Amino acid sequence: MQPIAQRFEGKSVLVTGGSSGIGLATAKRFVAEGATVFVTGRRQAHLEQAAIEIGDKAIAVQGDISKLEDLDRLFATIGSKVGRLDVVVANAGAATSFLPLGAYTEEHLDETFNLNVKGTAFTVQKALPLMPNGSSVVLIGSMTSVQGRATLGAYAASKAALRSFARTWSVDLKSKNIRVNVISPGSVPTPAYEPFGLTAESFANRIPSIPIGRLGTTDDIAGAVAFFASEDSAYITGTELFVDGGFTQV
Repeated sequence: MQPIAQRFEGKSVLVTGGSSGIGLATAKRFVAEGATVFVTGRRQAHLEQAAIEIGDKAIAVQGDISKLEDLDRLFATIGSKVGRLDVVVANAGAATSFLPLGAYTEEHLDETFNLNVKGTAFTVQKALPLMPNGSSVVLIGSMTSVQGRATLGAYAASKAALRSFARTWSVDLKSKNIRVNVISPGSVPTPAYEPFGLTAESFANRIPSIPIGRLGTTDDIAGAVAFFASEDSAYITGTELFVDGGFTQV
């Protein structure tokens, strides 16, 4: 990472799902730009290791965003430690399983939507009392929300819901000038894919279809998130940005 301005000096940031992958890279980026960063994750050991990696201005709070009691504990901790949140990065989410239509189960749909949709909605809603005028919310979507990919119907629909949230929330929150935007990553190999046997090599066949000619990195996404969270994007809200090397645009 090249030297960057301290755009977030004195700011407090929450990154959910911050123990690995995009969340970890994003938390590091905010700390590098001066912020105090709260990171959450479900696995305590991974979260503690991530906090060490991120640095002294990282505060780890274990929790599962699909559990409202965990969210209440998270925001009580943030309230007691700093009393405000200038940026919320709703990154926690996952494709918990891959099933085609015809094989859906209640568990599959409930698990996907409880985490990606309900969890994100209550993360932002419960953060609002701590967010001053002019704050920013960045939702992490997915390019799959605008594509038809076999077995990804539930996951894609849950990420499409985040795009819809950004539109409506940008209106709901306009009286507080809280901006809401979505970053939708393209092919970015992260540890979240490993349980499904997907590695950087698995994504390599997409490279010829990516105009930039390479797979994305977690730092690519972190830079875009920081842009949406900063005053550099002060006239942007309700918008989805595909950080995918041009894959979905051509």
